Amino acid sequence: VQLQASGGGLVQAGGSLRLSCAASGLTFSNYDMAWYRQAPGKQRGLVATISRGGSTNHADSVKGRFLISRDNAKNTLYLHMNTLRPEDTALYYCAAGINVVYSNPSTYTYWGQGTQVTVSS
Repeated sequence: VQLQASGGGLVQAGGSLRLSCAASGLTFSNYDMAWYRQAPGKQRGLVATISRGGSTNHADSVKGRFLISRDNAKNTLYLHMNTLRPEDTALYYCAAGINVVYSNPSTYTYWGQGTQVTVSS
């Protein structure tokens, strides 16, 4: 199983990015998916989740700015990020699991390698 995250980069505050997570080696449509992020010196925190049925949840800090989506035909997870802020700077990870507890990272089975997002002020 491989989760390949991409799309990170350096952007100015107020800008936008779209992260992608390409999944292989698993039946993507059977998995709940999530984006987590970790800033230097901080714990890994939940950004957004999307169930295998398409239900979504977003952390309060990103509601109205970020949108998680999935394309089961392409085995790909997305995170659309708008109105980025310096505090969004972090390494962003995608994760996959079945019957997960959304806010508990230990319940996700597979993790991508992370993609860096840096937002300058």
